[in-house]
Amino acid sequence: MNSRLVIVNILRWFIVLLFQILLLRNLNFYNLANPFVYILFLLLLPFSTPNLLLYLIAFITGLTMDAFYDTLGVHTAACVTLVFVRILFISVSVSRDNFDEPEPTLGNMGFKWFLLYATLCTFAHHLVLFLLETFRITEFSYTLVRCLLSSVFTLFLLILIEFIFYSRKAR
Repeated sequence: MNSRLVIVNILRWFIVLLFQILLLRNLNFYNLANPFVYILFLLLLPFSTPNLLLYLIAFITGLTMDAFYDTLGVHTAACVTLVFVRILFISVSVSRDNFDEPEPTLGNMGFKWFLLYATLCTFAHHLVLFLLETFRITEFSYTLVRCLLSSVFTLFLLILIEFIFYSRKAR
């Protein structure tokens, strides 16, 4: 990874986490849909990032969110799960030998691929997050509804941000 890419990702980390903490932390709709846009940082990390570093970055990101949300490891576990799903999905869908693109953005990979990628990772993140937050089997249906609605809301914001900040690659 070159130094420019490292600096861009560090800035992206600060901006996305500040946006989440300062603006989206208290935004929820009837306690059913909470947006967690900070996962965009984990989704957009370059393909060439080693897996161990991905897990470490996810752990630090989740720990930072736990500090501001007063949750004891819930975001950390969800971020590590997201990175696990990301690694599995990328290993299945993209050949490691010829990475033409440096990072999995909407403009680089196309709408269908990015939508499937973001949907799987977001749903895995939210499922772990809300199941660990509730931690009751009696509220499973409520937790699943929260997970689905929050995933849809988060995906909408992720796609919107991608459309705003990333242009389509000229092919």
